[in-house]
Amino acid sequence: MGIFNQKFTTAHDTAPFSQIKIEDYLPAFEQGIEKAKTEIDAITENAEGPTFSNTIEALAYSGMQLDRISSIFFNLHSAETNEELDKIAQEVAPKLAALANDINLNLALFERVKSVHSEKDSLNLNAEQQTLLDKSYKGFVRNGALLNTEKKDRLRQIDAELAVLKLKFGENILAETNAYQLHLTDEKDLSGLPEGAIEAARGLAASLDKEGWIFTLDYPSYIPFVTYADNRELRKEISLAAGRKAFQKNEYDNSQNLLSIAKLRYERAQLLGYATHAHFVLEERMAQNPERVQLFLEDLLSKAKPAAGGEFDELSAFAKKLDGLEHLEKWDGAYYSEKLKQEKFQLDDELLKPYFKLERVLNGAFTVAFKLFGLHFKEVDTIDKYHDEVQTFEVTDDQGNFIAVFYADFFPRKGKRNGAWMTSFKPQYQINGNNERPHVSIVCNFTKPTATKPSLLTFNEVTTLFHEFGHALHGMLANTTYPNLSGTSVFWDFVELPSQIMENWCYEKDALALFARHYESNEAIPMDLVEKIKVSASFMEGMATLRQLSFGLLDMGWHGQDPTGIHDVKAFENSCFASTQFYPDVADNAMSPSFSHIFNGGYSSGYYSYKWAEVLDADAFAYFQEKGIFDKEVAAKFKDNILSQGGSEHPMTLYKRFRGKEPQVDALLKRAGLLA
Repeated sequence: MGIFNQKFTTAHDTAPFSQIKIEDYLPAFEQGIEKAKTEIDAITENAEGPTFSNTIEALAYSGMQLDRISSIFFNLHSAETNEELDKIAQEVAPKLAALANDINLNLALFERVKSVHSEKDSLNLNAEQQTLLDKSYKGFVRNGALLNTEKKDRLRQIDAELAVLKLKFGENILAETNAYQLHLTDEKDLSGLPEGAIEAARGLAASLDKEGWIFTLDYPSYIPFVTYADNRELRKEISLAAGRKAFQKNEYDNSQNLLSIAKLRYERAQLLGYATHAHFVLEERMAQNPERVQLFLEDLLSKAKPAAGGEFDELSAFAKKLDGLEHLEKWDGAYYSEKLKQEKFQLDDELLKPYFKLERVLNGAFTVAFKLFGLHFKEVDTIDKYHDEVQTFEVTDDQGNFIAVFYADFFPRKGKRNGAWMTSFKPQYQINGNNERPHVSIVCNFTKPTATKPSLLTFNEVTTLFHEFGHALHGMLANTTYPNLSGTSVFWDFVELPSQIMENWCYEKDALALFARHYESNEAIPMDLVEKIKVSASFMEGMATLRQLSFGLLDMGWHGQDPTGIHDVKAFENSCFASTQFYPDVADNAMSPSFSHIFNGGYSSGYYSYKWAEVLDADAFAYFQEKGIFDKEVAAKFKDNILSQGGSEHPMTLYKRFRGKEPQVDALLKRAGLLA
């Protein structure tokens, strides 16, 4: 009997990682799929007429064993993968897509849902129940329930193909990231690099039995190199390697994959009666349609572009004055920005890093959560881990009630994808009078401690930790009835509000005073540095805004129109970037083939939501600033109306309940220094 077929006997029903064997997964998926089908059959074969309880609620609670297996497996596939897990993922993805289609295209099930939905006005449902009913009905319609048999079959085919293509897309990027090494043996090539980056590179080389220093495309290695290395040719080399990822006409090239994904998504949308994939996606977003997204992006672009142009000219003049550079290239941007920032503010990451020891920053996030929401985090060793580096915490409230399990996984390693994310191993939901509490995880790629130094974070990494921790709070404080409306199960352009608002505390004196202390002397961060952090927060913000807008425009380019005529990935991408481009183009580099957010993450037609959520978070944090950044009343409103509510009501309803009005774009422009 496999480990997944019995109730876990672990603390808080946590995943028993140490007992799971690779060979457990496939049978567990098979059984989970069968159990989900049986649960669906029980709904459709119920002799009683369809009711909210025996149809809509029963559907919401179906497939939970499979969901649990999937969340454990796919979380490991992102954070601790290997060739065997990759193989299983390829095998399982089409089966899961087929099951989703079996459910979404099940006519008997749809008839029952439709019957309940047609009576919704007389059912006396609360707000969350109404949302669940609408979501259930729309879920069927949006997934082909109204199609004829031939079109349903084609939809199944498309979904199975997409499932495999998206996985392959991500695996290719990981393979290309792992394949590249910049191996240096001459010490003078290290000029300008911070001590920590040099030490990490030496450690990596030693671990591979090589002399010298090895730099990679993993962010903790790549970002310091392009930001600080004085050797322009080497910056160029590693920058070009990053830009060529999955765009090298080799077995890992994603050009064909992404064209297939874009075209299949378009065909799927057309089958369902939508003009484009973006029209299909945005129907379930705050933004509602591509026209609104385009207007939003272009409005911000018109406001940010003059500032960005001024910043680019200033940076160009600075590089010319400093090093006689005639033209800035992409591999110069981070380097000269950092130098200019140092000159303007006498502030550089290396000066700040000693004050941001990882453990302290994490405890700082915990303290902010305590001051705002009354949460307590206690590290425990009674919870099983999937890797030695993972930390595990029990989260309780002021009354000592158990709130959540929290996992933290901070360092890069071979089987872990780049970037930072929050995820969950088990959602919050209520069933049979029990409030099942969530198991939430954040995964990052920060610099590892070395023989002589603890893990010291750049300020950007500090905000990343707070960002992912904000998502985690959304998961941990969830308090809804149904698992599919819980925590971060919200409209995609609302999901970044809880994460992005948390970043604001990193710029506030009262918050920094809680955790920013020198790792050797224990001296608090000097207030003049805090002031500089705050003033420099909007440094090069015009360029940064344009960069985000360019990704949003590229996303809408691929998904907001008919892509069937696109054959040249690079040429198409250049046309999307035309209005946001300042640096000269690099012919053999392309963004799309490694743009995993939109081609194997959940952000297709949704990349704009980072900026959209910035409008929400700037507006929401302005409320905290009016009352005090640790004001209990505002924090309680935020917790009760946003964090605990998940997707139980329309996000604008929740936001207005918290804020008293709709969000204003001016709050963002003001914070970014882009308002004239």
